[in-house]
Amino acid sequence: MSVPSARDIPPQYASFLADSLRRRRWAGARRSQRFATAGTRCRGQTELTAQEAQVAKLARDGLSNPEIGARLYISARTAEFLLSKVFTKLDITSRTQLDRVLA
Repeated sequence: MSVPSARDIPPQYASFLADSLRRRRWAGARRSQRFATAGTRCRGQTELTAQEAQVAKLARDGLSNPEIGARLYISARTAEFLLSKVFTKLDITSRTQLDRVLA
């Protein structure tokens, strides 16, 4: 029995397979976020959630909200919301201050 090539797969099945792979990748990302329970302590002893800490580190590294969203499988709007929560918790007003407060 030979393995079919991508050209041998009918378009409706190819679309189904692509959607299935996307869902599996999304589920894996969500699972890893769910099990990342440890928060990150910063100066001032403020506790960030695991997801807030991930967003803060990526923003500190210079990524935009859409880039953060793509990396973490969340929307750019969610990245923006989480970043605003980080700013409030750390009592800062800009991304440039993240480097100073993240230990």
